Amino acid sequence: MKKNCTPYQVCVVKRHGRVERYDGKKVYASCYAAALNSHHTEENAEKVALEVMKKVNQWAKGKKAMSSDDIRAQVLKNISDKDVKLMYRHHRDIS
Repeated sequence: MKKNCTPYQVCVVKRHGRVERYDGKKVYASCYAAALNSHHTEENAEKVALEVMKKVNQWAKGKKAMSSDDIRAQVLKNISDKDVKLMYRHHRDIS
């Protein structure tokens, strides 16, 4: 599904050139899943995911466009727990 970006939205250029609006909830969801798969409690997984999402959202603010790889790099940069980072990378490798 292609989503159009207005001049006031941050756009993400996907792997095959498709463009969609940046959605911080996707960052949250992937970090939350990685934390749960690293045996964090739901509460702790929420904290990890929220912290990473806030940092990535701040980084994305003011940008007009970025790639999925740019976002992934920022997520990895902002995950402090090595097990969560490993699970995040692992999920990317199998998807």
